[in-house]
Amino acid sequence: MSPLRIKPGATAHSAYNLRPSLPERHERHTIAVLVDNEAGVLARVIGLFSGRGYNIESLTVAEIDHEGHRSRITIVTTGTPEVIEQIMAQLGRLVPVHDVHDLTVEAVHIERELALVKVAGTGAERVEAMRLSEVFRARVVDTTLESFVFELSGTSEKIDAFVDLMRPLGLVNVARTGVVAITRGPANLQPRGV
Repeated sequence: MSPLRIKPGATAHSAYNLRPSLPERHERHTIAVLVDNEAGVLARVIGLFSGRGYNIESLTVAEIDHEGHRSRITIVTTGTPEVIEQIMAQLGRLVPVHDVHDLTVEAVHIERELALVKVAGTGAERVEAMRLSEVFRARVVDTTLESFVFELSGTSEKIDAFVDLMRPLGLVNVARTGVVAITRGPANLQPRGV
């Protein structure tokens, strides 16, 4: 007797529904976290993500209140709505955390990133790199006879596009800050403390 050669879930008449269910909807969220500026706080926040297998796409940290010794952590992450909700709840439970805001859902916000892009080239490639830098409003912050360093700020997509155009022209290196974000509109619409 020959074995049946039916792919699992190949028919709607199968006893078991082996077809994959609808793919989970992953969303990109920008989260602002106000924390005490002290040793180990960043490690605890990052440990929350790594311990549960959540990915961090971008992370920026800076002290925003010197007198109050508070820092702001801006995290860009992706996940299902349930995962994002869980991240927000767990961040809010950490002791050094004062405030957590999901800027993606709470308010209209502005996101920017800074990049330094080093491009080496001579002749036509050098001219084309300069022409493209003007289109993207990138500033030349260092130059030699064989290379440029461009400073560029904008959305992550804008920086990605600039980097992709520089690859065939002699891209050497890229340094990026990660996303920073702030809410738009009147002061009374701003999340407090963040």
